[in-house]
Amino acid sequence: MKTETKCVQGGYRPKNGEPRQIPIIQSTTFKYETSEAMGKLFDLEAAGYFYSRLQNPTCDTVAAKICELEGGTAAMLTGSGQAANFFAIFNIASCGDHVVSSSTIYGGTFNLFAVTMKRMGVDFTFVSPDCTEEELNAAFRPNTKAVFGETLANPALTVLDIEKFAKAAHAHGCPLIIDNTFPTPVGCRPFEWGADIVTHSTTKYLDGHGSAVGGALVDSGRFDWTKYPDRYPGLCTPDESYHGVTYTERFGLAGAYITKATVQLMRDLGCVQSPQSAYLLGLGIESLHVRMKKHCENAQAVAEFLQKHEKINWVTYCGLPGDAGYELAKKYMPNGSCGVISFGVKGGRTAAEAFMKNLNLISIATHVADARSCCLHPASSTHRQLSEEELAAAGVSADLVRLSCGIEDAEDLIEDLANALAAI
Repeated sequence: MKTETKCVQGGYRPKNGEPRQIPIIQSTTFKYETSEAMGKLFDLEAAGYFYSRLQNPTCDTVAAKICELEGGTAAMLTGSGQAANFFAIFNIASCGDHVVSSSTIYGGTFNLFAVTMKRMGVDFTFVSPDCTEEELNAAFRPNTKAVFGETLANPALTVLDIEKFAKAAHAHGCPLIIDNTFPTPVGCRPFEWGADIVTHSTTKYLDGHGSAVGGALVDSGRFDWTKYPDRYPGLCTPDESYHGVTYTERFGLAGAYITKATVQLMRDLGCVQSPQSAYLLGLGIESLHVRMKKHCENAQAVAEFLQKHEKINWVTYCGLPGDAGYELAKKYMPNGSCGVISFGVKGGRTAAEAFMKNLNLISIATHVADARSCCLHPASSTHRQLSEEELAAAGVSADLVRLSCGIEDAEDLIEDLANALAAI
């Protein structure tokens, strides 16, 4: 099936007489006739459900749709995009380990890595996405377990050279983890460019309507953990908490990573997505291919308007010829990137905040990638916890405004922006 068809029908194949729409299995527990039958589930000898903190049929059905869209072999939903990124790393890295990450990533993810996971003993080295191959290779250590980056950085909108980062990761025996939230699988499929694991904040375009917080984790099934058993003992040696099961032996490369994340991390940390949220996510994905086209069309029109405006310092949108990410975007996202634009208002922080106060149609919201247009001043909100040096490394300047173009009429959005700029 083509991507558009997968958006509508992927992940769920109802049989004769079964519900056409995904059922919401709003239940914490599941009944079994014998304790022996349930025991097989706890020993990972049989597939099934026993407690929704680990797995739920509604969540698994929607995860299967996302897995099909990304071209992976296994996937799981999480309670948020933050949880998905945490699971992606913590599933293979623990105290004493090291990870290489692009520096231009979402501020919340940066804080998760640089502060919270650092307290857990996982060390991160942040490199510029524009670094040379030599600089990238120099960031690796003997205890490096993974490489992380965003297809399109939030909010800097830097386009990651996925093949460059994949080449370096694989040369050092590590998987490349890509957060593909902004372009979605409609715009980019990182597995086709060498990535091994993909994450999403499903709260954004996949949901598309600001209705439910969530995340997703997808495995390509291609990274061979068994080549590096000493580096990835959690996947390649017996897990005594599950009666000595070795995940790569029992579930193969196609299922080992997601199974471990489910039965270990979800079991112990409980970052579960509710069945109701998963249902809403599934509905959102059905129109993803239609919405992304409109998001990109609107963003292109708005970016071209802002680029010519006298009160705008600069505009970053990879659909603009001459943009730093233009050529990479043509390679990795030839059918469009996303509806998010970053731009600088002349006059810095004060002017940017005054501009936003005068918006009428476009709302100020700590959100992005929605059917409704919204904007944010990251330096005083999502990236507020970063120092000036960290802000610079993340590509977030004091004058930067992040604008998420929804699926309204482009002329209405441009008129709202023009009126707000005229008022400052």
